[in-house]
Amino acid sequence: MKVTLENSIGLIKEVKVGFSWTTFFFGFFPALFRGDLKWAAIMFIIAVALGIVTAGIGTWIGSVIFAFIYNKIYIKELLEKGYLPASEESKRKLASCGISVKAA
Repeated sequence: MKVTLENSIGLIKEVKVGFSWTTFFFGFFPALFRGDLKWAAIMFIIAVALGIVTAGIGTWIGSVIFAFIYNKIYIKELLEKGYLPASEESKRKLASCGISVKAA
């Protein structure tokens, strides 16, 4: 399920809601490619720390956990930066996933 978010100058981002398969398979790279450097760094540091402690196997633990939560984190940060749902359908989808949208 995807939602469309738009900021005040008309920049539109289409963002997937729910489980992030790309984060599951590729770890911190999707955040890096989205320009979300803060969360890319956090995911990388956690993957390295878990990998050191568990001889490499633990990196998958972080990927599984972030796969469930990363899209929601990314959407919330976009909303904090001033993006709003571009349609009522997007607003309903966000509400159904537990993401509250402030009025413009």
